[in-house]
Amino acid sequence: MSTDTIRFEVDNGVATITLNRVATLNAFNDLMIQETIDAFKQAGRDDSVRAVILTGAGRGFSSGQDLAEFRDHKKDVSVSGHLRGGYHKLIQQMLKIEKPIIGAINGVAAGAGLGIALACDLRIAAQSAVFMLAFSKIGLIPDAGINWLLPRMIGYPRAYQMAITADKVSAQSALAWGMINEVVADEALAETAQSWGRRFASGPTLAFGLTKRAMLRAFEQDFETALEYEANIQEIAARSHDNVEGIAAFLEKRPPTFTGR
Repeated sequence: MSTDTIRFEVDNGVATITLNRVATLNAFNDLMIQETIDAFKQAGRDDSVRAVILTGAGRGFSSGQDLAEFRDHKKDVSVSGHLRGGYHKLIQQMLKIEKPIIGAINGVAAGAGLGIALACDLRIAAQSAVFMLAFSKIGLIPDAGINWLLPRMIGYPRAYQMAITADKVSAQSALAWGMINEVVADEALAETAQSWGRRFASGPTLAFGLTKRAMLRAFEQDFETALEYEANIQEIAARSHDNVEGIAAFLEKRPPTFTGR
């Protein structure tokens, strides 16, 4: 997949999407938002892709919105229209794709870049990674899904503190707060993410996707409704080839061979 602002590669069932506007620390402009949406759509449609990695080229994951481009177009574009037509579509595409998305966070994840990182299902951070909400520095509120995602991960007090102070949060603090899953040495980030991707790509990816669907839906359900929805989703999983294979492998004391069906 040839694009101007990202790289898209598939290897051994793992698609890697690399944000690639290095000169701006991978700040999102309209083109990069659209190309990232397209990349996730392609990964979702390609049956050979069973896990996805999202990372940034160069020194950072993403510094957020490209303010220079936004300033140049601000007179012609409403902020809400920009969000609805861009970031909202990207985040919804990420939450909709029923394949594990691993965020490999190198360097800074700031502003809307942090929102995109939070929309990943799992996050591995380099030791040098930092996380920040810089919106208040320019008189804005967090957007790109942050107000929904971040308090659910780290609690309201810490999320609100990040929003109004715009302080940097280290990778170790982010791990302690529950924002990320693991911290690794900078030089180990890419291989660790690929290792996770290969592991998930060889797993029961139908069940992984159904789990994502059930957990995200449960955020908006009462307990009894969640139980009923869970039972319906489990019925789908129980009728899958992977469930039959998993049970057979367990009883035959051998490793399972999952196909994602």
